[in-house]
Amino acid sequence: MNVKKFIETQVEEIRKTVGDGKAISALSGGVDSSACTVLAHRALGPKLKSIFFDTGLMRAGEPAEVVKVFAGLGIDVEIADKSQEFFTSLAGKTDPEEKRKAFRYTFYSAFGREVLKSKARYLVQGTIAADIIETQKGLKTQHNILEQIGIDPDEGFGFKVVEPLKELFKHEVRLVAKELGLPESIYARMPFPGPALATRVIGEVTPERVALVRAATVIVEEEIAALKPFQAFAVLLNDKGTGVIDGKRAFGNIIIIRSVESRDAMTAEPTAVPFDVLIKMAKRITAEIPEVTRVAYELTAKPPATIEYI
Repeated sequence: MNVKKFIETQVEEIRKTVGDGKAISALSGGVDSSACTVLAHRALGPKLKSIFFDTGLMRAGEPAEVVKVFAGLGIDVEIADKSQEFFTSLAGKTDPEEKRKAFRYTFYSAFGREVLKSKARYLVQGTIAADIIETQKGLKTQHNILEQIGIDPDEGFGFKVVEPLKELFKHEVRLVAKELGLPESIYARMPFPGPALATRVIGEVTPERVALVRAATVIVEEEIAALKPFQAFAVLLNDKGTGVIDGKRAFGNIIIIRSVESRDAMTAEPTAVPFDVLIKMAKRITAEIPEVTRVAYELTAKPPATIEYI
C-alpha cells in the first residue's frame, strides 16, 4: 500500500464529492474517525465541521482529550452532549442486536439534525472494511453501516455518506493516520467500538452500569498498557455473584477482563497476560469498585467468539 498516494487520492476524492457544499465529520477520537477527519479537513478546510457526540458511553475523560488532540492539529471540534438521547434509546433493551440498531438509529438521527442545522449535505465517517464485512455477514450490526445493507442515508436521515477508509483494515488505517501527522496516542490506539461502552454492558444499558464498567476499563487499560495488546477492556455481566465484604455476604457484579492480539480484527487470540498482572487487576477492580465481587479473564479466540461481547 502506497500510503502517500492513498492520502492524495482520498483528499482529491472528498474535495470532488463535496464540491461547493459543506460536510460534517463524525469524530469519536478513534483512529478511523480521526484519520477521516484529518483527510476531510485537508480537502475541505472551513467547509468541514467536526463534531464529537458525547453519548454518555465514552471512556473516562474522552471528550476533553479529543478536543485537545485536534486543537493541536489546528482543527476545531464541537462537542455535542447527546447522552440523554442515547440512554433513552437504549432503555429497556437487552438483546445485543436491538441495542446496536437502536444506537445506530439514534446516531444517524442526531447527525441528520446537525447536518440540517449546518446546511451541510455530507457526513464523513470512519467506516473500514471489517465493519462492512461483519455487518453484511450478519455477525453483528456495526453502527456505521447503511448503504452496504440497503439503507439510503439521504432518504432516511437527510445526508450523503463519505467513507474514505472503507476499503482498508485497521493496520492499514494506522499507517494512514501516522502519515497524516496524528499523534501516537491516536494512531496506535486500541480499537473502541462506535456504540462505545454500550457494547461492554451485558443486559440493559443505564448510566449507573456504564459508570461501573467505565471505572473498570480505566484499571484494565492502566495495568495492561505495558503489554500493548491489540485490544483490552472490561465487560460488565448481567448476572451477579456472591462475595464477602467486611465479613458479610454481598451479592455483587461480575467483571470480565478481555484482552486479545490481532492484526485486522477479523481473527484474534487471547493475550497471554502474566498471572501477577491478572491478580493485580482483579484486586484493584474489587477494591476500587465495591459493587464488584468477582473478576474473571476471558480465554476465547475469535472465532468462535467475537472480540466485543455484543
